[in-house]
Amino acid sequence: MSAARLAARLSKRLLEQFLVVADEKQFGRAAERLVMSQPPLSQSIQRLERGLGVRLFERGPGGVSLTPAGEAFVVDAQRLLNAQSAAVERVRRIASGLEGDVRLGYVSVLSHHYLPGLLRSAAQELPGLRIHLCQDSSVAVADMVRSGALDLGFLRGPAPLSDELVSEVFAVERIAAALPLEHPLAGADEIHLADLRSDDFVLPDAAALPTLAQQLQLACAEAGFAPRVRAVADDLSSLFSYVASGLCVSLRPELLREGFPIPGVALVPLRGASRRLETSVVAVRRPEADAAVLRLLELVRPGGGGGREKPGEGEPGAAVIPSSP
Repeated sequence: MSAARLAARLSKRLLEQFLVVADEKQFGRAAERLVMSQPPLSQSIQRLERGLGVRLFERGPGGVSLTPAGEAFVVDAQRLLNAQSAAVERVRRIASGLEGDVRLGYVSVLSHHYLPGLLRSAAQELPGLRIHLCQDSSVAVADMVRSGALDLGFLRGPAPLSDELVSEVFAVERIAAALPLEHPLAGADEIHLADLRSDDFVLPDAAALPTLAQQLQLACAEAGFAPRVRAVADDLSSLFSYVASGLCVSLRPELLREGFPIPGVALVPLRGASRRLETSVVAVRRPEADAAVLRLLELVRPGGGGGREKPGEGEPGAAVIPSSP
C-alpha cells in the first residue's frame, strides 16, 4: 500500500483503537473500553499492520506486547491524533471568527477616538484575529469594501453607499463650529450657526470629502445662508490649518475636541436639534461577510446587540465602539 493511501486510511478511530490496545495489552479489555466486540478490533489492528508492513504487537496466550516498531508507532500515533484534533479545532475557530485575517478600512479622524478601543477589545476577546488597517476617504473605503479589497470599513455618514453593501450606524455625533482662537465667538458656550453668516468658510473638497462637504452646505442652508467660500481643502489637516490661520471658519464633529485637538482651533457647540447638525459613524460590509467580520461587529455593539441592518442604510445609535481613554 502506498504511503498516501495508508495516510488516508489512518482515521482517528483506527489510531484510537491502536493506542487503547497498546495501553491495555489485551484485546478483550481494549474492546470493552472502545465499546465494541473483540473480533472487529482484532481485524482493524491486523489491517493496520498489513498497511504498515510491520508487526506492531506480539500475540500470546496472556495478551499482547508491543514490538519495537509498535513502541515507536505509539508516539507517532499520538502525535497524529493531536494534530488531527488541533486541525479540527483551528478550522472551527476560523469558521466561528475566532482566528484569521480581517482587512479593515477607516477614515483618518476615526483613528484617534474609536479605533484604539476596537483594537484593544479585539486583542482581548479575539486574540487569534489579525486586523490589517487601511486609511482612506469614505468614498474609497466604501468602494474597497464593495470590491472585496477590504472586509470591513468604518466611515462617516450620511454618505452615498452602493446597494451591494450592508451598513450599520454605531455612533451619532454633533457638529460644532471650528473657529480660530482669536474669533470673537471662540470663547462662547454655544452659538447659532447663523452667527457665522458673515464669516469666510473653508469648505471640504466635494470630491475628496463628500460627506463633510454636503453636511456643511446643508447645515448652512438650513440656517438661512450660503457659506462664503474663502478656500477649499481636500483633507482635514489642510482644512483645520486654514481655520488655525485665522482666515476662515468651518465645521467638524464635536467629539473630536477630546480625541483630535487642533492647535489654534476652538470647537464651539451649535444650538439646535436639526439633523443637519449631526454626523454618524458607519460600519459597512458586504452581505456575505465572513464570521470574523461579524465577530468584530459584535464587539462594537453594547452587550452584543445592535440595530437593524439593511443594504445601504442603518439605524442611528445602534452601537458604539469603545473609545480610547
